[in-house]
Amino acid sequence: QLQLVESGGGLVQPGGSLRLSCTVSGFTSNYPAIAWYRQAPGKERKGIACLSTSDGRTLYADSVEGRFTISRDNAKNTVYLQMNNLTPEDTALYFCASNSPTACIYYNKYIWADFASWGQGTQVTVSS
Repeated sequence: QLQLVESGGGLVQPGGSLRLSCTVSGFTSNYPAIAWYRQAPGKERKGIACLSTSDGRTLYADSVEGRFTISRDNAKNTVYLQMNNLTPEDTALYFCASNSPTACIYYNKYIWADFASWGQGTQVTVSS
């Protein structure tokens, strides 16, 4: 069974940076995509960044395009989310996800795929 464990969240000031990590047990290349989602208090969970495991293609939600970067280190079975120029609107619980039958799509300003495996989340709080 695929297991994902996020880390790297915390409290950061507006304009700051954080790098989240998602360590995956299992072979991520068996699945077409791995992604980061986030859920702000009182809101739905939304996909913000996705990486295709076959060709490395990336997709981003409009709200994070140009500020966030998803990447992977296959040797460490880890996927990262580098987050720069953070704002209070980025405050959320961040999840990584994988095990989908298809690659991600861009839809209505967010990214999406039917992921079956999720991590437990790591909290990011942006506040002065």
